[in-house]
Amino acid sequence: MSMEGYQITDFKMEFFSLRGKVAMITGGNSGLGQGFALALAKAGADVFVVSMEKDDDKTKNLIEAEGVNYHLEIADITKDSVCRDLVDKCIEIFGKVDILLNNAGIGINEPDVTKYTRVQWDKMVSVNLTAPFELASEVAKHMIPRESGKIINTCSLFSFLGGQWSPAYASTKHGLAGFTKAYCDELAQFNIQVNGIAPGYFATDVTKSTRENSETNQRVLDHIPANRWGNILDLMGTIVYLASDASNYVNGTLVTVDGGYLVR
Repeated sequence: MSMEGYQITDFKMEFFSLRGKVAMITGGNSGLGQGFALALAKAGADVFVVSMEKDDDKTKNLIEAEGVNYHLEIADITKDSVCRDLVDKCIEIFGKVDILLNNAGIGINEPDVTKYTRVQWDKMVSVNLTAPFELASEVAKHMIPRESGKIINTCSLFSFLGGQWSPAYASTKHGLAGFTKAYCDELAQFNIQVNGIAPGYFATDVTKSTRENSETNQRVLDHIPANRWGNILDLMGTIVYLASDASNYVNGTLVTVDGGYLVR
């Protein structure tokens, strides 16, 4: 949607609507990804979720309750040609892809950095960096002729920080931030916005053990001016914004949702 010639009185809340859009999201049936998928559905988008495993229809029920369509595809995005096949499948089912959310990611920790192996490194690069590149490349082939599209990458605070115990995690998230900016530079001319969202510390199953340990919990809170862990609800509005026409002039940006962690 071009904004050329528009006046401020032309602004509408409908710019935030995703009605009639199709969103493809990896890792969208658990954790933060499930919240992202539901947010997109609540804004009106049909949702094509890619995951390594099923979730007993929990995500399906949540999304279909919003009156939109849902499809779950079980796939390993690190395998050859799988990303191309997934985009083709989404288009076969829904007719198009308006929004790609590269959300799937893994973290492998090793307290002794000298014992971090090539096997661990390669696995994380494949999931966290190579798959997002391949999926973005495939959807871009369909978005460019239509001169419309949104590509959103789930980055991290470790797109800015070094971090401990996982050189591959920080490296891949820095790489994903760089890829976001590089692909923005290539695709913005086609009215395709490429941006990243960088969540801070959120209360999910992954962080449960950290939160339940008083020492580690306080260590995290000491870095957060908001003095609390994030709730998935804190992210849902941001993802809708980045996926909608309201962000049509936001390009190559990482939006941090971290309670102020990076300022302290």
